[in-house]
Amino acid sequence: MSLSVASRFAARELRGGLRGFRVFLACLALGVAAIAAVGTVRAGIEAGLKRDGAALLGGDAEVEFTYRFARADELAWMQSIAEEVSETVDFRSMAVVTRDAQTERGLAQVRAVDSAYPLVGQVQLVPEIPLEDALADYGGVMERVLADRLALEVGDTFRLGDQAFTLRAILDRYPDNAAGGFGLGPRIIVLTEALATSGLITEGTLFSTNYRLDLPDGADLQALEDTAEGQFRDSGLRWRDSRRGAGGVARFVERIGAFLILVGLSGLAVGGVGVSAAVRAYLASKTSVIATLKTLGATRRTIFLTYFLQIGALTLLGVAIGLILGSALPFLFGPIIEARLPIPAVFAIYPAPLIEAAIYGLLTALIFTLWPLAKTEDIRAATLFRDAFGATKLLPAKRFVVALILLVAALVGIAIYFSGTAFLTLWTAGGIAGSLIILILAAGLIRWFARRLIPRARGRTSIRLALGAIGARNGEAVSVVLSLGLGLTVLAAIGQIDGNLRSSFSEDLPDVAPSYFFVDIQPDQIDGFRDRLDGDAAVSRVDSAPMLRGIITRINDMPAQEFAPGHWVVRGDRGVTYSDAQPDNTEITEGNWWPEGYDGPPQISFAEEEAREIGLQIGDTMTVNILGRDITGEVTSFRNVSWEDAGIGFVLAMNQSALSGAPHSWISTVYAEPQAEAQILRDLASAYPNITAIRIRDAIDQVIELVGGIAAATRYGALITLVTGFLVLIGAAAAGERMRIYEAAVLKTLGASRKSIMISFALRAALLGFAAGIVALGAGILGGWAVSTFIMETDYSIIWANALLIIGGGVVATLGAGLAFAWRPLAAKPARVLRARE
Repeated sequence: MSLSVASRFAARELRGGLRGFRVFLACLALGVAAIAAVGTVRAGIEAGLKRDGAALLGGDAEVEFTYRFARADELAWMQSIAEEVSETVDFRSMAVVTRDAQTERGLAQVRAVDSAYPLVGQVQLVPEIPLEDALADYGGVMERVLADRLALEVGDTFRLGDQAFTLRAILDRYPDNAAGGFGLGPRIIVLTEALATSGLITEGTLFSTNYRLDLPDGADLQALEDTAEGQFRDSGLRWRDSRRGAGGVARFVERIGAFLILVGLSGLAVGGVGVSAAVRAYLASKTSVIATLKTLGATRRTIFLTYFLQIGALTLLGVAIGLILGSALPFLFGPIIEARLPIPAVFAIYPAPLIEAAIYGLLTALIFTLWPLAKTEDIRAATLFRDAFGATKLLPAKRFVVALILLVAALVGIAIYFSGTAFLTLWTAGGIAGSLIILILAAGLIRWFARRLIPRARGRTSIRLALGAIGARNGEAVSVVLSLGLGLTVLAAIGQIDGNLRSSFSEDLPDVAPSYFFVDIQPDQIDGFRDRLDGDAAVSRVDSAPMLRGIITRINDMPAQEFAPGHWVVRGDRGVTYSDAQPDNTEITEGNWWPEGYDGPPQISFAEEEAREIGLQIGDTMTVNILGRDITGEVTSFRNVSWEDAGIGFVLAMNQSALSGAPHSWISTVYAEPQAEAQILRDLASAYPNITAIRIRDAIDQVIELVGGIAAATRYGALITLVTGFLVLIGAAAAGERMRIYEAAVLKTLGASRKSIMISFALRAALLGFAAGIVALGAGILGGWAVSTFIMETDYSIIWANALLIIGGGVVATLGAGLAFAWRPLAAKPARVLRARE
């Protein structure tokens, strides 16, 4: 019975329109739209990756080997399951151009291909010529950024190692570009057979071979993967197929999408503050209606259901608007998004992200409206003409408190399920909850401090009025600090994290990092390489080590993936080195290095931190597959390995006799004065064309660019939070307009000028914005420190330029909102206002 009565009451209330609920709808719609848009873009990218998985991979499946070609039995197996096999070789090299006795060099990612490449998809060249013609007779193609860097035109000559090539076309797009992962240089494509005399692809040099397979229609990919892993588990063979065509790119998109949705939840939390404020203000205006209904016999349940149904209907409207907006944005900006993506995207209406956004929106609205709705029970019929809503108890009934706790737990649980990362979700939820608590406490402290300052402002009427308004019990301090604070906190934290990451990559680099990282130094070249550097006064340090790559296949006769599931040291191949005597810069933390001249069974020295993470102990055995050969050794020592200084670091080292007979090359880091770097590169590259030099600064710049892109995407997400907070701020300013009209009327009656009233309004807004900015900055610095220290594990220092922007943003936002609703109070006639209040 009460439900039907409440439904009629709610329908009648809704006939009055949406006045008072515009901010409610805007906050809810904006938060839902942000989450829906991010989810739709992520789903579109995933659909594109799934649709074009074979093209992104270059075939239906791919088999990869590190630093070797497939053996006869491996190649025979691939040919037995595929209709066609294409072999490619990937490595880094220096593209060299000589003109007018001047030599220029550029680091490139070279892909050497056979005549079958590409099995799937098309290579797009400028001018449009067949790839077969472009690569014939020692031809090559390269991406435009490298051609421009080296000032090359079509028809010009460049060298790779000892081999000269003619640039036949500019490489515009190629089908398997998303499968290669992060590269330090632009792409060059040449024929593998053209590199036979280049000195670049020899045993021991750093390259990988990829065999793309064109499988028969209906091939069982999972069965083939199981066969590959079972038959060649310990040979170093790695299988990938079109189900995961983009590899790490797909995982990156999934993770960054989940992270941005969690950032969007902070915006929804700010919107929840606005939703709660709007509901509270609306119910406060309905105090007399509620009291009247109770006088006429309406039960608590009827009253609660009346407004629950009414606000529920508005919630559904707000969520629906958000879903429409969130699903439409990717379509509107689809061409821009696709142009900036290196991978395909298919933008359409995807139910899953919309359902996810709707669930988030409904739960958030329910959490933030249940509290003020529950307090309608406290309004008594006897308080018919009093502001009973403002005088209710602080906490609602226990059953509502329990319900709120369960709803918050459900929201966090659902966020963990959708994001797939409990750690990040709990950190985000804890950060949001902690920030809200800090902001509420800070708002109370600001009010207390403002009241304490009033006596010190004697003779300064405008300041006294502003401080009095800030310190008032029902003033704007709480709404302003909450609405702006969380958005500014997120922006402050992101700014601090981004700034510290950039600082750790760039500002500290000159003191700790080498100038160049040289790879593919052949054993017969290392002595000459060192001779060139030993006599150079500008070179302060040279570190060199033999370099092999191996896959850890077994630990204590157990598959490595089972011994250390998911750990990075057992995923893919790892760098392996050897040494006879203990190197000077090696710090043994446990166990003992093998004796100099040791020639017994293989012994292993392992990085201490990684050993502790996977549970490795001194005396354990480990099997490493190097170039298809299994080498089993005993772990005899742990050593400290630093990864922060961009120097040489190996997780795994062996005694010299265990590995010296295997084909390998050397790597070296060179620490030199900046002015000497160019000459060092010219001399070494001229003497040893096969050596590849990676400038550490260029590598760091690429990482900084990647970090900057992620930070920019996160800032866009945080901007939604700030916009939502500004809407809440506008709602609070609009809600307080009636009180400011009365305040202005009283002050005018007492002789205050419009100028002094305007100044007091402006000071009130500016002081509150400044206070909100300071609080948000403090919370953001704390959050940035926590993320940098415990998640990023980097040094932390406050980035003051970002900090000042946050404070300035708080002042500008509150001033704008406050002054926008100051004109009507200033223009109101005191007599009319005061007469109406009687």
